[in-house]
Amino acid sequence: MAVLSDGAASPPPRDTVPGAARRPIRSVLLIVNPASRRAARLRARTESALRARGVSVDLRLTERPGHALEIAREHGLRVDAVFSLGGDGTAMEIAGALSGSNVPLGVLAGGTGNLLARALGIPLNVERAVGALLGGRSLVCDLGRIAAGGHRFAVAAGVGIDARMVAFTPAWLKRRLGVLAYWLTASRAAFGSVLTRGGRFRVRLTVDGQVVEREAVMAMVANFGAVLDDLITFGPGIRYDDGVLDAVVYSPRTLWDAVVIMWRLLRKDFRSSPHVLYLSGRHFRIETEPPQAVQADGELLGTIPFEVTAEPHAALLMIP
Repeated sequence: MAVLSDGAASPPPRDTVPGAARRPIRSVLLIVNPASRRAARLRARTESALRARGVSVDLRLTERPGHALEIAREHGLRVDAVFSLGGDGTAMEIAGALSGSNVPLGVLAGGTGNLLARALGIPLNVERAVGALLGGRSLVCDLGRIAAGGHRFAVAAGVGIDARMVAFTPAWLKRRLGVLAYWLTASRAAFGSVLTRGGRFRVRLTVDGQVVEREAVMAMVANFGAVLDDLITFGPGIRYDDGVLDAVVYSPRTLWDAVVIMWRLLRKDFRSSPHVLYLSGRHFRIETEPPQAVQADGELLGTIPFEVTAEPHAALLMIP
């Protein structure tokens, strides 16, 4: 059932064990996206770390968007686990290919944002990450599936500030500052939207047939409740394993409203507010006027409208 509130708490999370033991990992398909920020220079270190722990490695390099999915489909079921070294987009291609199988995915941080690795508590150092994942557990994770093209995401997809952050953060700044570059761009976009009103748009959000319309600066569909090592929490009770996704719409009218929203997110304060809307469900459609760019886990996917469907327990992910 969809739950609508202006800041009201979502249903309490399920009382479940976050991960389960698994059989030993003796063979790995390592899929590397050499175009990602860190992946090319970390490839040899990752392969050495796996082999040093007695794991046989089938190394494959991606050559184009969608190639990771093809590689995982062709070779992923022949190994004990698949490791992704690249950005979140590479990991999601692989997760889509492995959906419904018993082969777990180990996400290694090779991109700029590395939202999924951070959300799962995976070390950013590849040697530490390999050891932690091989000695860790597996968890079942929901995914979001975007109707156009079937693109999947694990953390969040949205329009507004987050999409402009992805679109307008220059490559040189990402190389120099990493995830901090996104933070700086997002902050500038957030306050610019409020001060100039140029980043505002009218959003029509439909969740399981229920329609809400309002002015906004950002609208997203989230699966994980927090990003940037839990520095920012999107909303209350957002879980990756509850079978539903959560829409969040931010609608500050003044600069003070924006400051209050940011302060509350940093403090995980979700008291009722007319400027933040939460709506959970299984099927989402977002339309805006004027049209907005869409991002999913840091990948730009064109413009809206876009539709998202929750895929409960679609991914088997390795965690420390």
